Amino acid sequence: MRLAFYIFTWLVNATKTSIIRKRWMLWGLCSLLIPCPLSMAQSAPPQPLLAGASKTNITPALGGVLVGGFGDPIANHIHDELHSRQLVLDNGETRLVWVVVDNLSINREVFDEAKRSLEKDTGIPAAHMMMSATHTHSATSASGLSDARRGWNVDKPLDDYQRFVVSRIVDGVKVAINNLEPVQIAWGAGQVPQHVFNRRWKMKPGTPMPNPMGGQDKVIMNPGVANPNLAEPAGPTDPEVYFVSLRNLSGKPVALLANYSLHYVGGVPADHVSADYFGLFADRIKQLLDADRQDPPFIAMMSNGTSGDINNINVMGPAEKHPPYTKMRTVADEVAKEVYRVYQGMQFRDWVPLKAAKTELKLHTRRVDADLLSRSRRVLVQSDSVKPQHRLEKIYAQRIIQFAEEWPEQITVILQAFSIGDLAVAAIPFETFAEIGLEIKRKSPFAHTFTISLANGGYGYLPSAAQHQLGGYETWISTNRVEEHASDKIVEKLMELFSKLK
Repeated sequence: MRLAFYIFTWLVNATKTSIIRKRWMLWGLCSLLIPCPLSMAQSAPPQPLLAGASKTNITPALGGVLVGGFGDPIANHIHDELHSRQLVLDNGETRLVWVVVDNLSINREVFDEAKRSLEKDTGIPAAHMMMSATHTHSATSASGLSDARRGWNVDKPLDDYQRFVVSRIVDGVKVAINNLEPVQIAWGAGQVPQHVFNRRWKMKPGTPMPNPMGGQDKVIMNPGVANPNLAEPAGPTDPEVYFVSLRNLSGKPVALLANYSLHYVGGVPADHVSADYFGLFADRIKQLLDADRQDPPFIAMMSNGTSGDINNINVMGPAEKHPPYTKMRTVADEVAKEVYRVYQGMQFRDWVPLKAAKTELKLHTRRVDADLLSRSRRVLVQSDSVKPQHRLEKIYAQRIIQFAEEWPEQITVILQAFSIGDLAVAAIPFETFAEIGLEIKRKSPFAHTFTISLANGGYGYLPSAAQHQLGGYETWISTNRVEEHASDKIVEKLMELFSKLK
């Protein structure tokens, strides 16, 4: 205040300063000393929007078990590296972090450890961080080894690979912060319907549909191409590919976060490590944007949408055979080309509000009744000469027993919502069915909405209550672990979070 007084005195007494100039200088000084009305403060220019991105290599050593199927093959070849990809946004008021990791599914405990470390080191609240898995089926597990992958792992120490993934996520976010620079932002959506098919099918009356628990289902997952008993798909698809794009003030792309509701593509030799189409999309969009050679590097990431019941197989036929990786490249190429098409007409903004909201929801787990538990124990010890009702009977007998013995009656899951201007992003820790994602879009109060699945943990499949009544692989106990109306509760909570953001 003393300095301000001397400046004020000088302005008043300066004889060589014009009256008009004095008035402007006095007004400028007073505006610094006297609080502005709220309306003036709100119209003040915002801080620059900043973004930074990075990717870190999380490829495991050969010799580990690859997860995603029932054979548990050993990794003998690395076709393409696995990565954790990070994006940090900062508008001067709020800093947000997104992480997308090439893995089938990652336990909440792994992500929580990374968030704790980052919150401590960077000051970013854990509630402002979203971390998810892509769901590639050609990676070793970051959810535990052997039977521990399906067990209850809360309060158990992380294994070596999980600790490695944590360290790579933490490093990657710090590098992304180091790479922060002024940017412009845009978002938009394209349509790629030719690569999404509902994999759950209702069959013609009289078609046997046994399940491993000794009962009969009303739908079959992957019923086979050109099966004569096909009736109709059991649910919808979501063909939308949504993306958020950042470019620097020179017009060079900085990062792109995409979201598409396709489970994975596959077509990979059983012993190969691969990031699937998620990684190939990132490479292809980089080429289309001519962002191969720049510093810091351009980072693209593809997150998994609501694809719990969606695959890339048209069972109506005809049957197709492709060399390894061919179909995967086709999907990545066509999704990237659609993103690029939309990108070329986008209007970029210099600044947007950023918000985050988080809650934890308690859900009841599925209960195994005494009859099913007894049957599972009998199946597990019966002779291999006994013809099973279903080829996966023994596998599910073991899984059901483990689930009954280890999992608690309730679990607590993280739900998150983010807003970027009039775009909302939901985060759900399940393999979420497409119809649930479509419901979230319909009910969202925002103009634009997409959902990232397998975010902040992975607790199996999330069918709707109606899909539970049909049965099928995704509803079997231990594949699905939570109450039948869990999706209703999750959607309700997400709408509450959206309302807070809106």
